[in-house]
Amino acid sequence: MKNFTFIGFIVSLVCVVNMAYTQTISTPSLGFTQACASPSFNTYYTTFSFSADIAANGTNQFTIELSDASGSFANGKVIHTTNPGQYNTSPATVQFSLPTDTAGESYKIRIKSSAPSATSVGSTSFPAYYKIQDSPFTINNLIGTAAFCAGGSYLLTIDNPGTGDNDSPLQYPSLTFNWYRETSSTTSTLVGTGETFTVTTTGTYYCETNYGSCTSDSYSNRVKISEASSGTSSEINSSLGNPYCSVEGATTLSTINADAYQWFKDGKKIDGATSQTYVTDVSGTYSVSIDLGQCSTTATINLETSGFTSSIDVTETNSVQEGESLTATVTTSANSPLFQWYLNDVLIASATGSSYAASETGDYKVVVTQTSGCAASEEFLFSLIVTEPFPDVSNIPNIVSPNGDGINDTWTIPVEYTSGTNTEVIIMSAQGKVVHQTNNYLNNWPESQIDFNEINPVYYYIITTAGNAVKKGSITVVK
Repeated sequence: MKNFTFIGFIVSLVCVVNMAYTQTISTPSLGFTQACASPSFNTYYTTFSFSADIAANGTNQFTIELSDASGSFANGKVIHTTNPGQYNTSPATVQFSLPTDTAGESYKIRIKSSAPSATSVGSTSFPAYYKIQDSPFTINNLIGTAAFCAGGSYLLTIDNPGTGDNDSPLQYPSLTFNWYRETSSTTSTLVGTGETFTVTTTGTYYCETNYGSCTSDSYSNRVKISEASSGTSSEINSSLGNPYCSVEGATTLSTINADAYQWFKDGKKIDGATSQTYVTDVSGTYSVSIDLGQCSTTATINLETSGFTSSIDVTETNSVQEGESLTATVTTSANSPLFQWYLNDVLIASATGSSYAASETGDYKVVVTQTSGCAASEEFLFSLIVTEPFPDVSNIPNIVSPNGDGINDTWTIPVEYTSGTNTEVIIMSAQGKVVHQTNNYLNNWPESQIDFNEINPVYYYIITTAGNAVKKGSITVVK
């Protein structure tokens, strides 16, 4: 009996010794709780311990194996292999990267050694996604509104390949998608999955690439979907907003997706405007009739520009006598306006206000620029003639001799009736035809040659002052 006891003791001791020298690898620890990889970041680390016999083998290689998305290693894949003998001191920290098709919430990794052969247990599970596409994309051709007839539905789709710089996620076959309906300004609920979604309930919808627990920048524009019936109204969107900044060019008006359209401006049909969009740079009231197949609807927008209005208080042509000046003033509704005055296309650096006293002969220009909000500009042109002072005659002459001798060549009247006094001067032929009419008389009639027959022609004048005092008489033209 003692012999049997001794033999049993020896067997137990051998088993204990063998267990002490059995190759082992600890459960790998992770330096992260979730792995959200992308083309710009895909570096992760795991740390594990291993037994001395593994460390002593100079040919040993460690491999990191990634499970499937459910945590099973039945179809696991090797994602990293170390060099022979690279790690011979325990513990070891090894770097690895995720495959581009990684997408799931319950991945695990485990460690294997080659010489001697050993396998660790799986790590704690973790969410892991490779965000192969992580930028905004478009749905519904970027049209912000849509409608379906009562009892019907509307199909939302991801644009492929999208428009402009749109990086459509449909270009990446491994990706999956979630569709959401907004429940408030900050919350939403998951309503479907897949590349398309059929809407049967009104609301605002959008799509996101499914990256699970990882934050995603791969999301779509919002689409507001309503239910339409004959007699109801829909919406028109302006690509540049409303009011829109006219200096940015034309704006694109768009409405819901439908079978047919007809656009109107201020109630009048626009010939040829039968598309989902209409491009315009003119303000006004635009409407569109929309055929949805089983029903119809309409939409209206009062399109306004965010520009401004301005005016100037001088005429295109102005005259002053030598030594005098003409003050031009601009009135504008522009926000924080900038005024730039020019003489003969040369900037007058000192002129920065809304008024300028012009005293030189030439062509003037003032440019008004709105510097806050829509950066629009408007310009006004006017010219100035500086003349010699009018002669101070005391009476209204009744004879003029336009023969070029410098004496009585023009009808020269007292200065109280000339330019700057707001006096109306009318000159008529003997037949009653008006040949000259002005509120800015410059002592310059006749301005063209008068044909003489056998008699000297006679003309008649009417002078009406700003105070409505009237002077009448005749003018005989002699050679």
